[in-house]
Amino acid sequence: MKTLGIFGGTFDPVHIGHLRTAVELREHLGLDEMHLMPSARPPHREQPGVSAEHRLAMLRLAIDGEKQCDSLIRDGLLADDRELRREGLSYTVETLAQLRDELGGEVALCLCIGMDSLVNLHTWQRWQELTDYAHIVVAARPGWHVPETGPVAQWLAGRYTDAPQLLSTSPSGRVLVDAMTLLPVSATQIRENLATGHSVRYLVPDAVIEYIHQNGLYKQENT
Repeated sequence: MKTLGIFGGTFDPVHIGHLRTAVELREHLGLDEMHLMPSARPPHREQPGVSAEHRLAMLRLAIDGEKQCDSLIRDGLLADDRELRREGLSYTVETLAQLRDELGGEVALCLCIGMDSLVNLHTWQRWQELTDYAHIVVAARPGWHVPETGPVAQWLAGRYTDAPQLLSTSPSGRVLVDAMTLLPVSATQIRENLATGHSVRYLVPDAVIEYIHQNGLYKQENT
């Protein structure tokens, strides 16, 4: 069964932490493709200060640069703009339903999120339906644990697995926690550095840095 990963975020801007996590998840899970998907209007956080068009352009530049440097990921990472093309808030359950309608039941979908998102999953729109359309893969730092009490813990019962290979045997329905050494890179700190004239070299791909400077982005960032 073909396996496809979905890794969402504002990518404001995209940085090496995003890219490295996407690559590691794809390799560890054996995904055929990893779709990096910018959110247009995320419902659970402050709205991005840079337009969707700029964020998508930066993401494409970053992925294209990685493809030119590393043949192993040439066909594996893709920028997916479907949430930017949809009106209204960017609800993940609607994105997964759209993908499932397009792909049918012969593709395993893996929604990749962080442990902070899993802990707060009960605040998401129609959150209990997410595994109707996809598996959920939680990228967690070593030492993190799944919730043991509350609505998410109850929902996890019967869905949790510690076997990555099982994800490719069915299109949806399971939750896997994948312990990873996540890079401590912060988009907020990158925006602050850019606003104050400090270097972000080696934190952001060179092509993205050039794009930021060419378009005068993040100069008015105050956070």
